[in-house]
Amino acid sequence: NVSTGFDSPSTYVLIPYRNLDQFATAPDRMAADEEYRKAGAAFINATAENPVYTRMESSLFQAFAGMPKLEVPKLAGDAKPRLFELRIYESHSKQANKKKVEMFNQGEIAIFRRTGLTPVFFGEARIGARMPNLTYLLAFEDMAAHDKNWGTFVSDPEWRALSSKPEYSDNAILTNISNVFLRP
Repeated sequence: NVSTGFDSPSTYVLIPYRNLDQFATAPDRMAADEEYRKAGAAFINATAENPVYTRMESSLFQAFAGMPKLEVPKLAGDAKPRLFELRIYESHSKQANKKKVEMFNQGEIAIFRRTGLTPVFFGEARIGARMPNLTYLLAFEDMAAHDKNWGTFVSDPEWRALSSKPEYSDNAILTNISNVFLRP
């Protein structure tokens, strides 16, 4: 659920698929699953007078080469509350978007990990709003850990060297960055 950010209140759901066929056949497989239909009857059969949502938006992301699979954060097993940060980086062109993906794959993901930022996924939008864009999700214990780890990241010498390259400057490859804070 959105803790801070646009479109509050809203709920985000992340569903990983192994391949496009699994994604494409999911609605038919769910519709054929009696247990799913029974458990989801109130949602599936909602009326206009009692809707379960106002709007639904979907996006399809292709995982980055530098992080090809979703990673469940170690924090997930704890009973403590945690915070997720969803970040969307929009670009002015597909080429600029590819350059930012390259930047993550060529070192930025490794710097994230080394400086305490815990990635859950990185994906390049193939279908969805505000394209071209890439989206990623980070996990934190709380806002204090968020602030501390981002501070470590932005002051990191390797990050400063990478981001100072003209081809990777924000002005060359990004037009907008959106952040949304989520609570499970």
